[in-house]
Amino acid sequence: MNGRLFLVPAPLGDNPPEEVIPPYVFGQIAHVTAFAVEDIRTARRYLSRIGFRGKIDTLTFYEISEHSSMQDIEHIAEHFSEGLDMALISEAGMPAVADPGAALVALAHKAGVEVVPFPGPSSLMMALMASGMNGQCFAFAGYVPARTDARRRRLKELENRSRRNSETQILIETPYRSDALLQDILSVCEPSTKVCVAADITLPGQYIRTLTVAGWRKEGLVITKRPAVFLIYAGI
Repeated sequence: MNGRLFLVPAPLGDNPPEEVIPPYVFGQIAHVTAFAVEDIRTARRYLSRIGFRGKIDTLTFYEISEHSSMQDIEHIAEHFSEGLDMALISEAGMPAVADPGAALVALAHKAGVEVVPFPGPSSLMMALMASGMNGQCFAFAGYVPARTDARRRRLKELENRSRRNSETQILIETPYRSDALLQDILSVCEPSTKVCVAADITLPGQYIRTLTVAGWRKEGLVITKRPAVFLIYAGI
């Protein structure tokens, strides 16, 4: 009999887990001994905080990162054939969303393994909720290109798509490129296009603000390497 794959959320920052994740989740995975994670060190620290401290050295960890090959992930998925449960944990927020663990979830379905998602913080959905933009028609565009010219072309494409479909576009970026991304948005988008910047969601320094491009150009903002979600809406 195949085991189950639990999708376990993690705090978006250094919040006490019980403040942002329903405590019942921790009880549901108390028996799990195998974990697929992005970073073993941070996963061990997180699990120690939610009840695994006394048995942390007895757990088995499999690392799944952007550098993992499909062969690596298939090897991890062999764990299911032993009939044992496994948990997938991302570095922050919801696993398998903009997260390399999605490949393991796909293999679980292929193997007929039950996939069990648990609720927790999603920076994407929380940013959309707080943006005041269209929450009925939206798209997650993920990361945009790192090179300036390609990034600006992509941003213009997303703005045009937003205008054409009245669709909110949701973007993320590595924190050290957040300021560059915002400046490119303000450079290529129309003055009337709305832009939301949602930084440090759920953390003490949380900042969420929606302005038009013209408003942002006037007001200015320095994000300074904080994790942020960006939303663009050019619809009516």
